[in-house]
Amino acid sequence: MEQLHDFYCGTMFQAYEYFGAHPGYKDNQSGVWFRVYAPGAKSVQVIGDFNGWNGDWMYKDTNSGVYVCFLTTPELGQLYKYRIWTRDGRTLDKSDPYGFGMELRPNSASMIVDLNGYIFTDQEWMNQREKNYNKPMNIYEIHAGSWRRKEEGEKGWYKYHELSELLIPYLKENNYTHVELLPLAEHPADCSWGYQITGFYAPTSRYGTAKDLMEFVNQCHLEGIGVIMDFVPVHFAIDDYGLGQFDGTALYEYPSGDTGHSQWGTYGFNYYRGEICSFLQSSADYWLNIYHMDGLRMDAINNVIYWKGNKNCGVNEGGLNFLKRMNLGLHKRYPNVMLIAEDSSDYLKVTAPVEYGGLGFDYKWDMGFMNDTLDFFKKTPKERSEHYHMLTFSMHYFYNELFLLAFSHDENVHGKATILQKMWGEYEYKFPQARVLYTYMYTHPGKKLNFMGNEIGHFREWDESREMDWGLLNYPLHESFLRYMKELSRLYQKTFALYEGEYHPEKFRWIEADAVAECVYIYERKSEQGNLLILLNLSDQIYQNYCFGYDKPMIFERVLNSDSEEFGGTDTSKSEQITFKKGSHRDWQYSSVTNLAPFSAKIFAEAQTQKKKKEDKDNEFI
Repeated sequence: MEQLHDFYCGTMFQAYEYFGAHPGYKDNQSGVWFRVYAPGAKSVQVIGDFNGWNGDWMYKDTNSGVYVCFLTTPELGQLYKYRIWTRDGRTLDKSDPYGFGMELRPNSASMIVDLNGYIFTDQEWMNQREKNYNKPMNIYEIHAGSWRRKEEGEKGWYKYHELSELLIPYLKENNYTHVELLPLAEHPADCSWGYQITGFYAPTSRYGTAKDLMEFVNQCHLEGIGVIMDFVPVHFAIDDYGLGQFDGTALYEYPSGDTGHSQWGTYGFNYYRGEICSFLQSSADYWLNIYHMDGLRMDAINNVIYWKGNKNCGVNEGGLNFLKRMNLGLHKRYPNVMLIAEDSSDYLKVTAPVEYGGLGFDYKWDMGFMNDTLDFFKKTPKERSEHYHMLTFSMHYFYNELFLLAFSHDENVHGKATILQKMWGEYEYKFPQARVLYTYMYTHPGKKLNFMGNEIGHFREWDESREMDWGLLNYPLHESFLRYMKELSRLYQKTFALYEGEYHPEKFRWIEADAVAECVYIYERKSEQGNLLILLNLSDQIYQNYCFGYDKPMIFERVLNSDSEEFGGTDTSKSEQITFKKGSHRDWQYSSVTNLAPFSAKIFAEAQTQKKKKEDKDNEFI
């Protein structure tokens, strides 16, 4: 077929419309078309509920490597596999690589699904969504099976549509703009969190059906919440019913064990085969097209750029070409969705357009910011002065890429301790530091992402088999911490200076970036609607009148104080003002902020801006 030319060349983006199990017609009879790519096979049958698992032979298209059959007996919801006879005498029962549904593990059969069975009603959202370069983006990352659970054990999972009823109000109440879900493609091991996949086109049956997931996304959109899904184009699970040695040969993986196996004990995709590139980029297209996802966060891109993810092993040119071709094609097809790279390398131009020599991602996780910042907050107050510039370094490279700041699931597991636990000191000292940590994060340029539980000061490391410890909110320090996170997120969403034009260098300025002994940082975020001043005290000392300068007359009023009593702090004052008086145009004018408490942060906004906001609010009632 003519369309298979694109498949072989690695330029096909909707291979799922041809391959897999599709309800259809032949000679005016209804039935199901089965198509599977297995060029190395000797022969292939389709086995399933509809033939007693005894098998119907599939015929091979001449020179195409595609096996096809049309059967009138299958029905929607029935299970099937492909039985493959290899050229070396083996018999393999394989799940459909393009199967649109799968059984719950440990079972592994594919399921016949009608992808046209749900009608979205989110057209208004779809027409207006964008990449959010000049908008606030506050992402809540969740694992669908452990955010909340009905009960312990497998029956405790909420289905997609049930999850939306609980999650959407929580997202809105806590001022999140997007939810990001850990991989939803079918996977055999719960402990892989969805990162070791067997069904790249099958929403995991743990939480319901394809229709249920569509309803989840639709409801999020109707409530103004964007949905991002974790996508894994790097590797796949080694289970014998999956993609490995699919037709008796290394079809999806590299033929050499040295390159074919990853550091995670999985198979790595072979980006030098056009058919495999078409498979992967069609999977990306599938989640954007069929499920209306607003973005894909692509896992472990470092391992696509470099062999084994190791810079010393050299650049993987096949991987680079795959990324460029996929991202360029997806942007043309879906110009308003976001492609986000989780990339720990220093490879240049990850977020530059492909047309200008880049990889074509819209955002890149800022792993340097995450590592340096969390490492700094682990240190004792004495050590912090010695490592003062760990917190200023991020702005030296920030404008190299379009960065997203993420405190993700990876920073809350495997003995690393949760974000709150990483803070130096005993229990009561961790909360004021965490409030400063998040003030720094939310006032630093770059979009935001937080893993579930971060917002309540989760103490226990994340376990995919248990729901989050929501009972922590019965304790005052945790409840007030959530209140602070909610207010910080609200301020972020409502304040132009914190997101508008944030990827332009003139929108950020250090006011004090060398107060090493005091361990104080002051910086400014700028916008046409008014500027912000942010003061951070990362020491264990109180500064009653901390003096600093500004280069023009200005009055600032406090809009947020992390040490406020309502957030678990000690400050009972309701307002505070900083005035820089008029003087010589060449001289900076000095003022001071009172009571800069240990481990505290204060945010000040231009007084004129505050006055205008009050006038606008008053006008609403006229």
